[in-house]
Amino acid sequence: MWDRIRLAVVENMNLKILSFVFALVLYSLVHGGQDARGSISVDLEVNLPPESGDKVFVGQIPRDVRIIVRGSTQTIDNLRGGAMHMVVDLQDSPEHVAFTPKMVRLPDGVHVDVEQFEPPAIDLKWEQRITRDVPVQVSVVGSPADGYVVKMPLIAEPKTVKVRGPQGDVMVLQHVRTDAFDVRTITTEGQYPRQLAIEKPGPRLRVEPLSIIVTAEVTRETAEVSFKKLPVAVIGPSHGKTLPPEVDVRLVCPPDIVRSLRPEQIVPTVEVTSKEPTGSIALPVVFRMDKCDAYVTPREVVTKW
Repeated sequence: MWDRIRLAVVENMNLKILSFVFALVLYSLVHGGQDARGSISVDLEVNLPPESGDKVFVGQIPRDVRIIVRGSTQTIDNLRGGAMHMVVDLQDSPEHVAFTPKMVRLPDGVHVDVEQFEPPAIDLKWEQRITRDVPVQVSVVGSPADGYVVKMPLIAEPKTVKVRGPQGDVMVLQHVRTDAFDVRTITTEGQYPRQLAIEKPGPRLRVEPLSIIVTAEVTRETAEVSFKKLPVAVIGPSHGKTLPPEVDVRLVCPPDIVRSLRPEQIVPTVEVTSKEPTGSIALPVVFRMDKCDAYVTPREVVTKW
């Protein structure tokens, strides 16, 4: 009996295999062509109004929409591979869009019936597009060579830029930033202009111009020291007395000079040019020191003889 069973299985094996393959192909053709209903997730392509328009979209749009279609099983399976998409025209800035089969784009020669959309529609939010002048803010990176400092604030030209976009985004801007000004390579005094790009303040905002000229002024590092109630010395052919007899002196010097100053080195003076002065005269108080700026209070005193 086993021999008969084995003979029945192996007899005409090639013909049996070929028949099985034909049966599979026939099954696929029959069932693939049957009418079916399926769900497909398709990409949503949106045509927004031009940036020159008065309104700008500020809401959220779904990246894809699920649609229910009817067609052959094979066609629906092929479309699931991303062969179709949807196009929505928003040129007129509508606040509500209901999806329709006309928005669906199918490959050439492919046909299915679009029966349903999930979601069936979307609501859209728009704002007025405005333009506003916004101040520019510049930051500094690093420090110049030892003994030098950057005089703040840096000078921006122009001081403001035009920002265009949704009213809600534009009106809350207090300033826009430029790329940082790197002063680490500066080793001497002077003015250093550079062109710096404007950082984009937001994804829906446009800036004009895209860059500005920023100038950094680098000066020697200074420190201040004040000396109170210093006696005024009268220089000239005849000694006199001043009113008031004392003044205050404020010095702005390099830090190493300021650290070494002593009060006895600071002698404010008035100079009498007349050979035989009489009465009284108002004279400027003078004090000079190399590499320092001196500020005397009061600037003048009355000298009497």
